[in-house]
Amino acid sequence: MFLETQRVVDAVAGRFGGRQVLVVGDLMLDRYLGGDVRRISPEAPVPVLTLAGERRVAGGAANVARNLVGLGLGVTLAGVRGDDADGAALAALLAEAGIAQEAVLVDPDRPTTSKTRVVGNGQQMLRIDAESTRPLAGPLQAALEEAVLERLPAADVLLLSDYAKGVLTGQLCARLIGAGRARGMPVLVDPKGQDFTRYRGATLLTPNRAELALATGVQTADLDGLLRQAALLRMRLGVAELVLTLGELGMALVADGGTIRVPAVAREVFDVSGAGDTVIASMAAGRAVGLTPVDRAHLANLAAGVVVGQRGTAAITAAGLAAAIASEPALEQAAKVRSLPDMRTQVAQWRAEGLRIVLTNGCFDLMHVGHVTYLELARRHGQRLVVGLNSDRSVRALKGPQRPLIGEQDRARVLAALAAVDGVVLFDEDTPIELIRALRPDVLAKGADYREADVAGAAQVKGWGGQVVLVPLVAQQSTTGIMARMRSGRDG
Repeated sequence: MFLETQRVVDAVAGRFGGRQVLVVGDLMLDRYLGGDVRRISPEAPVPVLTLAGERRVAGGAANVARNLVGLGLGVTLAGVRGDDADGAALAALLAEAGIAQEAVLVDPDRPTTSKTRVVGNGQQMLRIDAESTRPLAGPLQAALEEAVLERLPAADVLLLSDYAKGVLTGQLCARLIGAGRARGMPVLVDPKGQDFTRYRGATLLTPNRAELALATGVQTADLDGLLRQAALLRMRLGVAELVLTLGELGMALVADGGTIRVPAVAREVFDVSGAGDTVIASMAAGRAVGLTPVDRAHLANLAAGVVVGQRGTAAITAAGLAAAIASEPALEQAAKVRSLPDMRTQVAQWRAEGLRIVLTNGCFDLMHVGHVTYLELARRHGQRLVVGLNSDRSVRALKGPQRPLIGEQDRARVLAALAAVDGVVLFDEDTPIELIRALRPDVLAKGADYREADVAGAAQVKGWGGQVVLVPLVAQQSTTGIMARMRSGRDG
């Protein structure tokens, strides 16, 4: 799906041409107190943390800026911090990262927003927030607006990072979005709160599932309902694109052409802190160099997958993103191998997109040209091909105790590497009938050495209006035949 165009690779390698992004929003200091927990306090039934170290990271809109700098873009940051020790620490971190902060104003009447996370034995135990969420006072809001408008002509993209801490009031959002659009500049918003009307006219919104549920009143578990509301909200607010982030389910890009799902690639998740910041920063970087909406979404999805594999509030870098891109084909191959519940979900999504689903099944032990040709021909009967793969136990039951030659996980990965194969699902039964009933394919494919009457599941598929096709085989190509020839050669 991705990286078919060299332009994406070139954009990352070229650090997005050093384009300029103006980031406005709620600035934070993220603090991590880490150590070991080995006993319970005698004073109260609580764990005792032996402090081993403290780490401070720029968070909120400042973390968005960190991500952009890491990708190679120039950043000017606008917001408000307190006149306190946390504010000074945040300013030092921004300076160290090379983030211009002339538009960062100091308000002596509010604290710098901070989040202190206590981590024992690698597990977060407690978070302590210090903040004020009251809207900026009129004079301070006017000063921030003036500072932003003064710097707008030098920017390629305007990005609003709203954490609902009082900086991005409805009035300020409206004025900044209007000013950006008047200049023909894309305005990207990471939204918060129940009232998304404050973002009317923006180019892009990037809510997560919980944020969209809060703004629309739809339950977070109702994905179909959320996607419908996302499309309605986009139209109602006059927003060009809405990207709904779905965690382990990837993203949904909602635009004029409809809704496109961008699946996540499975990675080990250590910490989701700051993943949303990485998403909108990557979207801004892609837009700054004119990548397509789908490529921008996929790029952001890949970048978020990198940062959630790190502990604490993390930021993407061009080098980290390039490494993820280089490994993506292998990751996508692994992601094709799914459990039956996951495959049912995937098939339902493909079907909702109007795609015709072909299912075939077999042992596929010791892959050869006959297998590859058969799968290529089977896929021609639809747009997506799912392979039901016999488990090792199932193969032994069918072929005898000497089989399979190749284990089920290796067989699944080899199948997933084929361009003709869109999904692989293991089944342990002697026949695939339960798998067929679960997935309800439009086409059931089997080799032409079978008669239709002998194909397991044929009657069921035809019963719901599906089709059974018998695919021609390559002559004299089979695993059994290859093994026989090998034994014959060895015996001679």
